[in-house]
Amino acid sequence: MLYGVDVFVHPDYRDLRLGRRLYDARKELCERMNLRGIVAGGRIPGYDKHREEMTPQQYVAKVRARELVDPILTFQLSNDFQVRKIVRGYLPDDHQSAGFATLLEWINIYYEEPTTGILGGRPSDVRIGAVQWKMRPTRSLDDLHSQLEYFVDAVSGYQADVVLFPEFFNGPMMVPWNDQGPAEAVRQLAGYTEAIRDRMSKLAVSYNINIIAGSMPEYDGEHLRNVCYLLRRDGTWDRQYKVHVTPDEKSYWGLSGGNRVQVFDTDFGKIGILICYDVEFPELPRLLAESGMNILFVPYWTDTKNAYLRVRRCAQARAIENECYVVISGSVGNLPKVENMDMQYSQAAVFTPSDFAFPHDAIAAEATANSETMLIADLDLDNLREIRSYGSVRNLADRRLDLYELKWK
Repeated sequence: MLYGVDVFVHPDYRDLRLGRRLYDARKELCERMNLRGIVAGGRIPGYDKHREEMTPQQYVAKVRARELVDPILTFQLSNDFQVRKIVRGYLPDDHQSAGFATLLEWINIYYEEPTTGILGGRPSDVRIGAVQWKMRPTRSLDDLHSQLEYFVDAVSGYQADVVLFPEFFNGPMMVPWNDQGPAEAVRQLAGYTEAIRDRMSKLAVSYNINIIAGSMPEYDGEHLRNVCYLLRRDGTWDRQYKVHVTPDEKSYWGLSGGNRVQVFDTDFGKIGILICYDVEFPELPRLLAESGMNILFVPYWTDTKNAYLRVRRCAQARAIENECYVVISGSVGNLPKVENMDMQYSQAAVFTPSDFAFPHDAIAAEATANSETMLIADLDLDNLREIRSYGSVRNLADRRLDLYELKWK
């Protein structure tokens, strides 16, 4: 911690905001030295006028509420210092403060715990890639793997930390079973899921890139679910099931929903994954945000523009209300021999909160609609820390938790 000693501005140079500039210099020093924060003792010289009618605690509360102005405490509060304690006998001869003072603290939101690891701490800048995948006839698992490796190779060539694939990117492999009906075709497709996951996990290691493997069907003989795999470049993996199933997925395929969401640790920070329809339910991203999520990845499959816009608009709202980045990507083209997946519509994009530290339209990047391509974008996680503490609005901090709460049953 940095201890703040007295700051003085000569009377001839007051009202020039020099005190604020001195405080800003202290904060900058604290950030450069990677200190937890600043602590200081502060007089409350305005208290003498009110000592007969209120306690020091009441006086500080009224200054906080802007009902009273104290020449020192008001200035310190306006510079983002927080009162941690009332100190008695700080300066016994300070009659204006009646001997009382405040113990104040400013938190450095950029502080990083020291690390002794070879690679150091997590980066503040993250480079993400998103693949806008074209559905095309695929004769074998090797054909699919070649297409996957092409994009993994291309995105990793830009030194990206992670690449996102769309929901049901392996849909073309249902063609041989199309005449047996969509329910049987998707269950046959699920037979490839483990092999595709294992191949993509090897790609993650060999190309040194984390892979969010869109989604694939998983069938255990009783329940058919939609699962997205997080394949880390250290060889470990996790999975996230789709929680909410659309009416179409129920009627055509008989899909069942998962029963939990979670935040995943990666070497570039904490992330969440929600598959398509799940992003249209604001409760899920909020639960993830409460657990520290910084980037939300949303693989989707949509057939029409209005379906796509539901995903897009909700993803944009989730970025704003949860003060996080949201990355979405889907597939394009058509599959005339795969019932219920015959048409595709997509425009991959990366959304940001809406404040001065971010693009004016809250869009970090977006692809050309309905074209096979990939999207590359750099995301600054420090900007998220800043908006959560000093943003024009603070959606997470300003929630009225005294009135309502969100919890997982």
